[in-house]
Amino acid sequence: MTGSVEQGISQTHGNTHILHFLVRLPRPMETVWPALTTPEGLASWFTSADVLEPHLHGAVTLRDLGSGRVTAWDVERVAEYTLEGGGRIRFHLERDGDEGAALRFTHEFQGETESEERWRSRFEQLIETLQTGP
Repeated sequence: MTGSVEQGISQTHGNTHILHFLVRLPRPMETVWPALTTPEGLASWFTSADVLEPHLHGAVTLRDLGSGRVTAWDVERVAEYTLEGGGRIRFHLERDGDEGAALRFTHEFQGETESEERWRSRFEQLIETLQTGP
């Protein structure tokens, strides 16, 4: 199975921007989860996590995005980080066949700090990382 970034939707409500993506990943949820929820995993495709307490209300600091809290945590399914100045980033994993996972991603933020193209590039890096990983 190969991965793909299938859908990117951008919405604006006043000064709030919301990006949604559907990303099909070439590995099962159990393999993808650490890429979204550990400092090593996030650094391999997205950004360094200087602090990441992996539980609801845990502290999180994502380099270049800011610090905040883990606002949703359902092991191997949902991780959501709400950052002061960086908005809300939500990863929601679902099974996709026998050997894959579908990632439903949402980034809600204010200002012009992120773009659909930038996230698409990050997800392509995630797919590549998962394809070459163990």
